[in-house]
This record gives sequence, C-alpha cells and structure tokens, in this order.
Amino acid sequence: MAVLTGAEDGDLRRDLACLPLATERLSLRRFRPDDLPAFAAYHSRAEVYRYLYQEIPEGDAMAEKFAGFLDTPFAAEGDRLRLAVTRRADAALLGQVSLSIASLAALQGEVGYIFNPDFAGRGYATEAVRAILDLGFGQMGFHRIFARLDPLNAGSVGVVERLGLRREAHLVQNDRFNGVWGDELIYALLRTEWPRRDAPGA
Repeated sequence: MAVLTGAEDGDLRRDLACLPLATERLSLRRFRPDDLPAFAAYHSRAEVYRYLYQEIPEGDAMAEKFAGFLDTPFAAEGDRLRLAVTRRADAALLGQVSLSIASLAALQGEVGYIFNPDFAGRGYATEAVRAILDLGFGQMGFHRIFARLDPLNAGSVGVVERLGLRREAHLVQNDRFNGVWGDELIYALLRTEWPRRDAPGA
C-alpha cells in the first residue's frame, strides 16, 4: 500500500521511486516488454472497447499502442503514468491503472483503469484504484482527482462509487463514436476527503 506523507498542498511531487506499489493481493508496476500477450488479450475484447470510444487495435496498431505503455513520462501537464496490475499470487496481468496530470497549477489528476473481463467480480479493480488514489493524494499531493466514465459501464461506475468518489456531472451526448452518441459521468474527490490508509478505522 502506498504510504501517505501528510504533506500540505504545494507543488506536485512526481518522484516515482515508490514503485512498484503493493496491496494485499496486487502489485502495480511499470509495463515490461513481456506483458504484450496479456495486454493484447484484453485490449482485443469488444466488451472492453465498447466504453473507450476507440477502434480495437489490431496487428501493428496493437504493438504500437503497447509500445506507448513502456516509457511513459510523468512530469508535464498531460503526461500519464500507466501501471500494469498483476496478481501477487501468480504474477498474472489483470489490467492497468493510470494517473494523468490534468493541471499542474490546480493540482488536478485524472484516474483511469481497464481490466480483463476474465478477472471481473473479484474486487481487483477497486483494490488497484484505491492504491493509485493513495499514491496521487499522498505521495504526489494532488488536490483533486477525477474520473470520466460511460454511464452504461456499470462495473466501472461501481468502482468509483465504492471508493467514495462524488458524482459531479452527467454530460448528455457529449461524445460520438461510429455515429452513436454517448453520455459521460464525472466523479471526483478532494485530497481532504480521501481517508488516510494508515488512519484508525480506514
């Protein structure tokens, strides 16, 4: 579990020496070249890409997409930290979590996550996102972290609601993919609202 420092708001801290992160069942680490087969296994699933408003990558496009996960800078606005989520018991790659720098001036971050549907229903996504929120609010000092979700993705919505993120907006037909309009939900939490993992009863 990431350790919260309790530091006051200030400049965003981007030191990633704390990686990999460990939770009770999971390890969150940088992607490695040998992760490609497991990465492709869930990035080729129609039920995963249904909510991403993107075409499923195939062939060279899959390899190019994966290459972008191997060296992800995390220093400037718009940079995104992408971590592979593996099961500690057998090192199986379950999915991924990300944390983006949305605004340096306002200390805003965006959390994202994609998991292989074969591992759904076991709480892995919730456990991994809790760890990345601990990292963002604690080690890094984000003031606010938000998530953008398709309302039809009930599993993804369930993750942020279980973690206590507040639903702040429902954008109606704000995006379109392959001629189909889609809505978007915005969930968010402030650093002062995130429970310390080392606090009594947390």
